[in-house]
Amino acid sequence: MAYIIGREKETKELLNLYNSGNVEFVAVYGRRRVGKTFLVDEALKGKITFRHAGLSPVDEQNRKNNLKEQLTHFFFSLQMQGMKGGKCPSSWMEAFYMLAQLLEKKSKDDKRQVVFIDELPWLDTPRSGFTTAFEGFWNTWGCHRDNLMLVVCGSASSWMLDNLINNHGGLYGRTTYEIKLHPFTLTECEKYYGGKGIRLSRYDMVQSHMIVGGIPYYLGYMKRGLSLAQNIDQLFFAEGAKLHDEYDRLFASVFSNPEQMKRIVQLLGGRRMGYTRKEILKKTGLDDCGASTKMLKALEASDFIRSYVPFGKGTREVHYKLVDPFCLFYMKFVHARKELDPEFWMHNVTSAGINSWRGFAFEEVCFNHVDKIKQALNILGVSSKQSGWAVNGDEEAEGGQIDLLIERKDDVVNMCEMKFYSEPFAVSKAYHAKLVHRQNLLAGQLPRKTIVQPVLVTTEGLVYNEYSGIFQSVVTIDNLF
Repeated sequence: MAYIIGREKETKELLNLYNSGNVEFVAVYGRRRVGKTFLVDEALKGKITFRHAGLSPVDEQNRKNNLKEQLTHFFFSLQMQGMKGGKCPSSWMEAFYMLAQLLEKKSKDDKRQVVFIDELPWLDTPRSGFTTAFEGFWNTWGCHRDNLMLVVCGSASSWMLDNLINNHGGLYGRTTYEIKLHPFTLTECEKYYGGKGIRLSRYDMVQSHMIVGGIPYYLGYMKRGLSLAQNIDQLFFAEGAKLHDEYDRLFASVFSNPEQMKRIVQLLGGRRMGYTRKEILKKTGLDDCGASTKMLKALEASDFIRSYVPFGKGTREVHYKLVDPFCLFYMKFVHARKELDPEFWMHNVTSAGINSWRGFAFEEVCFNHVDKIKQALNILGVSSKQSGWAVNGDEEAEGGQIDLLIERKDDVVNMCEMKFYSEPFAVSKAYHAKLVHRQNLLAGQLPRKTIVQPVLVTTEGLVYNEYSGIFQSVVTIDNLF
């Protein structure tokens, strides 16, 4: 078996399910390109009895009418994997009947049979009857065979949640196990780069995480012998750049209404704190109906956006913010640009605009590794929650924004400031005054018994001077690894 970086837990889970001796129905879901197919292929290598992958509904014509193509493709999979004769099924009911027949013919001495259906949501085309047929296949035949392990994958996470995991119809409670596959952490990215012989500093690894996140598919395009800046130019800006068209492909392959989804994402990409649902509908012109709520849930389920309640707000003030690093980077530097300098990143790597972007992007990296920050502060065992706070409700107002608040049950609030610098950070007199102002504003919003402790999260540490004592603790990028 190939070494699966960062997926040891999920690999062990799949092997345990394979050896359980019981019928299993496993749903694997997560953001597109996160490595779901690779995980199943490697964890169950040599054990898969039948496999099939849905056809991508990338173009509009296929999206509207590709039932025939999907059934033909399924028929070819049946034939390639042992079915003799027969004709192409005319419905999904017939297709799953043919699959059951094939599996019964291949069954020997109750040996484990693994059926792997990849990109399951793509099979559920409009008016195809797929869900009903799939339900019938499992409830009538599959769930009664102790030797069967059915594994299904999907990048349309909302479909997987609504139609399988949280289904209230015939598939209610049928999945025996769910695995949500997350992007690589910084630790896993470091292992990946090491395994590929790519030499980058941790400073540059953090920057790569700001740009492509921990998505293995994107990391796979990084080349040995090139600097990070050269790699970014090759991925986004050079002629024939590998990821230049990825943004549109990403939404077209996951959502049935990609243009509406992109409208939401593009709006959220313009404001760090995000917007409420009401604000999103007003600014995008989308209808105030159940469909808009479903769109927000779908984007959140696919890890493009995150919902949260800002500090000091009630539960009705839920905000949605864009958190997918790839989308944030693409919209900032690639989207809507008519002409691209093929060496844009190399030519601008030290520019003020990119330095400013680094500061904001680093905040998201820290949010995604907040458990590591808590570990560095020795508060993993303390019940806590985290949020951001636009001081005075306006991130542009005097006082600005507090990047990360960790509210703890031991009457302490860690007020975290993130600074991405190429050298140790020095607190100036003016910055010290701003921090004191923020600290006082925050203290005024808290019970008198609660203490505010400023924390610096930065790259290379802190320069100790007459103002550095404002920070009670310092967390560096080494802690994030």
